[in-house]
Amino acid sequence: MPSTIIPGLRYRDAHAAIRFLCDAFGFSEHAVHTDETNPTIVLHAQLTYGGGMVMLGSVRQEAGFADHIVQPDQVGGRETQCPYVVVDDLKAHYANARAHGATIIDEYEEKPYGGAGYSARDLEGRLWYFGSYDPWAKAD
Repeated sequence: MPSTIIPGLRYRDAHAAIRFLCDAFGFSEHAVHTDETNPTIVLHAQLTYGGGMVMLGSVRQEAGFADHIVQPDQVGGRETQCPYVVVDDLKAHYANARAHGATIIDEYEEKPYGGAGYSARDLEGRLWYFGSYDPWAKAD
């Protein structure tokens, strides 16, 4: 069953973010809806990775929800949360992200308690964590 908790993100250049997330991190476009009067604005997009999904859109200053979100560059690159993405071939994923210009924050590391992981920033500074630990997998 796909996850029922789906992170929602905002990007200043959502079209570039979609390309980067697909090229560097291996996401696939599921849906992209643009503003009919201004196609540079992404009203809503859905990207998938395995059984997971993220939704994203362009930074817009409409009243309401946008008042509660800031971009990483507005708060010194800090984040209050970070999506965790389960990856099958983590070494290949890490190499691909690096090759596509992702800023690696925590280098690939095998964990002493099992699994491996690394963290990286996307083209607008949003922090992502990728790991081989799958919390949905049954324990042996």
